[in-house]
Amino acid sequence: MSGYNAVLARNTENAPKDLGPYSQTVAFSHYNNLSAQLPIDPKSGKLVSGGIKEQAEQCFKNIKAVVEGIDHTMNDVVRITLFVKNIKDVDAVNLVYKSFFPSYLPTLTTVAVAALPMDALVQVEALLSNGEGTIPNAPQAGDLIKLTNNTTNAPICTLSTQTVSFSHYNNLSAQLPIDPKTGRLVEGGVKDQTKQCLKNIKAILESIDVPFDDIVKVNIFLKNLSDIDAVNEVYTTFFPDSAIARTVAYVPARTVVAASALLMDALVQIEAVVSHGDGTPPQAVEDRHGLIVEPHNTENAPKCSFSTQTVAFSHYNHLSAQLPLDPKSGKLVAGGIKEQTEQCLKNIKAIVESIDHVMGDVVKVNIFVKNIGDMAAVDGVYSTFFPGGVPARRTVGVSALPKDALIQIDVVVSNAEGTPPKA
Repeated sequence: MSGYNAVLARNTENAPKDLGPYSQTVAFSHYNNLSAQLPIDPKSGKLVSGGIKEQAEQCFKNIKAVVEGIDHTMNDVVRITLFVKNIKDVDAVNLVYKSFFPSYLPTLTTVAVAALPMDALVQVEALLSNGEGTIPNAPQAGDLIKLTNNTTNAPICTLSTQTVSFSHYNNLSAQLPIDPKTGRLVEGGVKDQTKQCLKNIKAILESIDVPFDDIVKVNIFLKNLSDIDAVNEVYTTFFPDSAIARTVAYVPARTVVAASALLMDALVQIEAVVSHGDGTPPQAVEDRHGLIVEPHNTENAPKCSFSTQTVAFSHYNHLSAQLPLDPKSGKLVAGGIKEQTEQCLKNIKAIVESIDHVMGDVVKVNIFVKNIGDMAAVDGVYSTFFPGGVPARRTVGVSALPKDALIQIDVVVSNAEGTPPKA
């Protein structure tokens, strides 16, 4: 595979290790995918003493240690995701967050969830740019730059940038249902709020001359999972967006997450990952022009009319979250957490293999469980699918999952061959 990008997993002694079958950071092409960091002292392996401020500081210290351990800086962070147990703790977390990003601001997503590993109060996750790329012994355009952008047509936040582009992706801050003119939540219920979230995303994309159908992955955070039908009703008025997309019935990959609370007491929040065919300077024209989005479904995994199983663009595949559904019956598999975990991973494996990849190409795994105490059982099954413990990982406890499942898993997969230019 000489001349191809390679999956590069790394760990440092200066951040917590041996907490589970995963790596601290996994680089592929122009991004580093970091495991979510808990407020753990790397020397003792235990939660730091103190409250939310001390825990938040330790999370960011751990991220900084991982980042510096691979010869990067915090200004290389593209996106931060904050998970808190109590939404009222966000102000304290933000003060700590700002001290680590005093000038440059990455994109930001903040969600309160039902539980976190080790009963932590906060967990922080980062996505990192990787200018040198991962072709062995062949640096790739090490001088790539980040492009940051804000528009007054979407809500502006003093803590984040609306979109940060690097290489072939735009990473957007999660959008709340805020009217950009008033700075307040729009009036109405979940349908009105969903529409505003998507209008804000569309405004951001239009401000950087990117069409709405360039979205490859959507993450929806819902205060009440029972609102999903109402959300979907609005969602289908935005996707597909163009005549071409309607012709092929293109919809992005998608994950729906139950949040215990959202900022401003919103009912919904939406995050998007967007393809960026132009790339960021100084990528050469021949390296970036005409790249296409490649959606794919297989009969060997559950299908959904609101999402595509996997959407590839450039050097990544983004998979929709997989529930423990038997693809033939469309129903939950019988059994408990072990059987459900196995089915989620079987579905992921079926999708990955349907695009001629292997599980060793997975760089990031996101696990959502109803009972955080089930993670020991989850890891027992998980390790049979990822025996090397290579992918980076995030684990959060949620109050509910679609179909009343016990677990839901989504992944990001490396795509060494890239996506072809238009014919």
